[in-house]
Amino acid sequence: MSFVTFVSGRYLRTRQKRTFISLITVLSIAGVTVGVMALIVVIAVMAGFENDLKSRIMGIRPHLVLTKKQGDFSDYKQVLAVLKPIGEIETASAFITTQVVLRTTTRAAGAVLKGVDPAQGKIGINSVDTGRLLKRHGTKAASGANDQLPGIILGKELAANLGVIRGDTVYMISPRGMLSPAGHIPAMIKYEVADLFESGMYEFDGTMAFVDLKQAQKILRMPASVSGIEIRLQDMDMVKAVANGIEKVVDRDYAIEDWRQMNRNLFSALRLEKTVMFIILALIVLVAAFNIAGSLVMMVMEKRKDIAILKAMGATSGSISRIFVIKGLMIGLVGTLLGASAGLTLCTLLKRYAFIQLPADVYYINTLPVNMKISDVVLIALCALIICFAATLYPARQAAGIDPVEAIRHG
Repeated sequence: MSFVTFVSGRYLRTRQKRTFISLITVLSIAGVTVGVMALIVVIAVMAGFENDLKSRIMGIRPHLVLTKKQGDFSDYKQVLAVLKPIGEIETASAFITTQVVLRTTTRAAGAVLKGVDPAQGKIGINSVDTGRLLKRHGTKAASGANDQLPGIILGKELAANLGVIRGDTVYMISPRGMLSPAGHIPAMIKYEVADLFESGMYEFDGTMAFVDLKQAQKILRMPASVSGIEIRLQDMDMVKAVANGIEKVVDRDYAIEDWRQMNRNLFSALRLEKTVMFIILALIVLVAAFNIAGSLVMMVMEKRKDIAILKAMGATSGSISRIFVIKGLMIGLVGTLLGASAGLTLCTLLKRYAFIQLPADVYYINTLPVNMKISDVVLIALCALIICFAATLYPARQAAGIDPVEAIRHG
């Protein structure tokens, strides 16, 4: 053990004559502990919210969307054949999207209609069993005229607004109608509610409706065209590499948009909120760092004669300075380790037992989601140690500047 480390440890372990300094040291450790613990828990919960929100959005929206820049997208079958050999792609299917009005005998509501390939079933869109649309083309059942109607899948909130359940009928009014002597007449088609879905996102559950792709083409009078091709990957973080690969096999007439671009505003706001919360909670560690600086300043004043004797025996100003820097870092290290242990323990308990409940009618989840990342824990620990190190610089400089002759003369 070096001379500097030995003296720093002795100053940290021994009981000072003034208990007030010891109390400030304990409070400094406690402050760093609480700050680090709060940072780890809050950042883990916010990361959990972000991941949960991302999984719910990606359950409905695709990872990549391929559209045509100009003209009708009529060669989508050839494009799908070109995309099939790309290994990272899990599913690729054509879709049509438009806005319609859904009406019952007593209610009406606007909706975003999406025509999809029913064959993709539950593989393509989470919580939406598009295979139920495929069953509508089966054999005729023995009862009910509704068995001949095309099927539609509604979001749970949209169905509640319309007052319908599975098996009821709704009328779809599309702006793509026909011209008549009386003017433009919107098209109106009758559908049977084949199924309901619940994604946990009101934006989807309250506005979206799914029909067979062929039905959507018929409604919009575009039998040979689609709006685009939606692509889902095995790993959603590979969108950049896959997009570059798609650009190499398709013409420049096509545009590719990934999930980051489609949800840019939402995830940018989440990252900004996470950064702001990190800065705010880091102030707790900063307050503890002021306590560390205060305790070191008072210790320098108390140990003036000891510092003078060490200098008279040959200790350099750099050695004296490092003594107090190391002592301050020891306080910060102890507080950081205790805070990291407490934060990880609390995150583990929250994740396993979920003892904090959220009102399900207000939030789309009923418990706090927790996603602990080692990188976040390491970053928080490093920031805490850097703040504690910065707090030691002024007291260490004051200790190094003490004149041994004056200090011994005046005690």
